[in-house]
Amino acid sequence: MPSVHVERHLFVVFGATGDLAGRMLLPSLREVASQLPRRPPTLRVLGCGRRPLTDREFQDEVIAWWKKDRVTPLAPAIAWARANLAYQSLGDEGPDDFRKLGARMAEIEKENRLPGNRIFYLALPSQAFPKTIRGIGEAGLHRSAGWTRLVVEKPFGTNLASAHELNEIVHTYFDERRVYRIDHYLGKETVQNLLVFRLANMFFESVWSRECIDFVEITVAEQLGVEQRGDYYDRAGALRDMVQNHLTQLLTLTGMDEPANLEADEVRNEKVKVLRSVEPIRPEDVVRGQYRAGRIGGRRVPAYRDEAGVARRSETETFVALRLRVNSWRWQGVPFFLRTGKCLPKKRTEIVIHFRSPPVWFFGEAIPRNIAANRLTIVLQPDEGFELAFEIKNPGLGVELSTHRLHFLYSEAFGPLPEAYHTLLTDVMRGDQTLFVRADEVEDSWRMYEPILRHPPRIRPYAAGSWGPKEAEELVRSVGYEWSSL
Repeated sequence: MPSVHVERHLFVVFGATGDLAGRMLLPSLREVASQLPRRPPTLRVLGCGRRPLTDREFQDEVIAWWKKDRVTPLAPAIAWARANLAYQSLGDEGPDDFRKLGARMAEIEKENRLPGNRIFYLALPSQAFPKTIRGIGEAGLHRSAGWTRLVVEKPFGTNLASAHELNEIVHTYFDERRVYRIDHYLGKETVQNLLVFRLANMFFESVWSRECIDFVEITVAEQLGVEQRGDYYDRAGALRDMVQNHLTQLLTLTGMDEPANLEADEVRNEKVKVLRSVEPIRPEDVVRGQYRAGRIGGRRVPAYRDEAGVARRSETETFVALRLRVNSWRWQGVPFFLRTGKCLPKKRTEIVIHFRSPPVWFFGEAIPRNIAANRLTIVLQPDEGFELAFEIKNPGLGVELSTHRLHFLYSEAFGPLPEAYHTLLTDVMRGDQTLFVRADEVEDSWRMYEPILRHPPRIRPYAAGSWGPKEAEELVRSVGYEWSSL
């Protein structure tokens, strides 16, 4: 990781005793801190939760998580936790609890000679966001001698109305320039490199439009079911949990026009234009599915309705496929197909750009006309990289064509990549909002899907281990296309 300038600050984690903080956030904070100056300390971490714990007890819990996850090297991780982690109980989260939190923050800042810069990270269930933000604001914790920043995990709202209401609460205390709505997909190297890939390579940007592209598909396939998240998932579903945020962000980055520069708001302005160019989604453009019992990789998977925490007559979707039309000069007439689902045959996230076939056929009857068109596959997980499929002539007499592929893998070129949270946390500390979702962007995204949320199409069953309901295949075939073979 190249050296970056980060001002000294206090990093406050709400929900610090939760799974997200223990397994993802705190390890990433430790990794980021290892790249920063330690004398004087760049940051101190204050965890907050409802349980009454001492600093030592909190550190012991964090270290126990890391031992269970086999963090290596363990000794430096333990030393970092002992030196940098503190804890403050929020009790019932009343006004007095937030005033005590403020006093503890001031104490830590004074002891470590921190300048009053503060980051508040909400690693909480979404329903807890409003109360916590109000608690911070009413106690005046967002006002200090330095800057303050608020980081909010997804989901940001559950529909347009709730997202708008949450934005209003946030803006009561925090200017938009200090708000970071985090989507960990945007921290992946391949996603960040998507604009560089397009704009720094004239070969690709020159063909990135309706003149050369036939259709685009974006897939986020999950092999696991709901696991231990049945209670949450049954209230959310695939549309809220994955489509409105992750897939929509990939849509905007794929479809956006060139920004004037790479300043955060210039990039986000272009992303918003894509959202506002999407035509209203019609019922026939949507397929909702729910997995039934089946087998994946030799293991038996129960039906969604038999999972813990799920209602026995649940109509929550675990699969969504969409056909979107972007009504812009660049993309007019090019369909975008989005799909995501649980209990699919493999875990894979990719964007596939299908280029048009040659407009004139001059090879004669010896070669069939239905040869494969060029295809660019951008893989976000598990093997981040790019693949370009193209046609060549086979050696020998006559003219026979076959498809071959050029590929690039980040792991082959650079070795292990940093975790997405590592990148995003560093950007928060630097004050770079490029990879974070702006207020109007999140509301425009919810606005796109509001018709589906209000009038959801019927649920279609699919077997666990399949690629979703047969209606998802028909959605693509009805306009002359096929999903890529993953």
